[in-house]
Amino acid sequence: MAELHEACGVFGIYAPGVDVARITFFGLYALQHRGQESAGITTGDGRELRTFKSMGLVVQVFNEEELSFLKGHVAIGHTRYSTTGASKMCNAQPIVVESSLGELALGHNGNLVNTVSLAEQLEESGERLETSTDSEVIARTIATAPGLDWQTRIQNSLPRFQGAYSLVMATPNALYAARDPLGVRPLCVGRLNGGWVVASETCALDTVGATFVREVEPGELLVVDENGLRSIPAVESTNRALCIFEFIYFARPDSSIDGRLVYQARQEMGRHLAREYPVDADLVIPVPDSAIPAATGYAQESGIPFGEGLIKNRYIGRTFIQPDQRLRQVGVRLKFNPLPQVLEGKRVVVVDDSIVRGTTTPPVVSLLRKAGAREVHMRICAPPMRFPCYLGVDTARKSELIASSMSVEEIRKHIGADSLGYLSLEGLLASAGMHRSHYCRACFTGIYPVPVQLEMDKLVLEV
Repeated sequence: MAELHEACGVFGIYAPGVDVARITFFGLYALQHRGQESAGITTGDGRELRTFKSMGLVVQVFNEEELSFLKGHVAIGHTRYSTTGASKMCNAQPIVVESSLGELALGHNGNLVNTVSLAEQLEESGERLETSTDSEVIARTIATAPGLDWQTRIQNSLPRFQGAYSLVMATPNALYAARDPLGVRPLCVGRLNGGWVVASETCALDTVGATFVREVEPGELLVVDENGLRSIPAVESTNRALCIFEFIYFARPDSSIDGRLVYQARQEMGRHLAREYPVDADLVIPVPDSAIPAATGYAQESGIPFGEGLIKNRYIGRTFIQPDQRLRQVGVRLKFNPLPQVLEGKRVVVVDDSIVRGTTTPPVVSLLRKAGAREVHMRICAPPMRFPCYLGVDTARKSELIASSMSVEEIRKHIGADSLGYLSLEGLLASAGMHRSHYCRACFTGIYPVPVQLEMDKLVLEV
């Protein structure tokens, strides 16, 4: 894993008289960028839950037959990238568990930091875990909590979860959604045909034709049933820690988070980069796709023309087919093709979102030079990433993060660039637009919003 990998995408809907499975499919389709390992949908018709899930992309998992099977007026969906538990079928979501109140289905975006202790408590009480995910731990903790109804059990459980969670949950006749008190991962709510929709990002609301209402507040529990929507302050929120990488890389540029359009935030990052690291150059190009808005901002601020020097093969998604040795050697060409006629003899500013391990950037620089670029100046939309994330992003161990052991100059030499500039933390926070205390920036500073177990393994629950 040489790049950052997203968290997961969650979607939920309560809308009697509407084909909720089909709407959930398109909601997940809009959130595909957040996870490409598996996908699933659970529906409730007032009597029972029906679930279909499998490995692969959303369009690979579902067809008309599966969607016609998923009847009901309430649905939740999930598209996964693994942050706790391996990428295998038993860990696909939604997770469905039995209880004295009946079935509960759950989809989770985030990562708990007290998974092991919660799992041990469940096992001591006689519960048997069937997966290796913290999401099942969450679901079984709720299912076995005290309370005569699901709302009470969820309220009693949420304070026990430490870390990041944006949850969608379904019973046969109700939809529930919850966000951790730090608000690490985004979650929003909208209206559709008299019903209610919740989703990881506003782009999913736009895709299904829902009207954005507001963000789900940190520490809030939403209940949607035949009586409408109810908001319950479930966990006290005294501190905010939205993941800053939602703005840098994870979220789609057409999503809005806390009232800030991600596209505009990324453009502003490019403008700050141009002010902090100016250079004499002939062309500004992005590493597509996430760095395109920042590259346009850099070009606008610097007055250097914007162009495309790398073309991304947009049909290369996640694949389980490994390239042969010859294709391994061409490496980055599987993903990018350069434009020699554009690059020949040019001094090029290359804008990218991040450098994680430092394994993918050197081939990009080499590719540009072979295509004729005279100079290559790398500009990065984030400060050096020196610390791992334990709150829902699969980065790498600290020892594998190149900035944890190399200076900026050493990294420049390693990647083969003529110059290298990282956006300052101040410039990044100013670009995102909210108060600096509202963001988690632990991957840059090592200061985590909750106590974490250092070098915690994502496969900690694997047998």
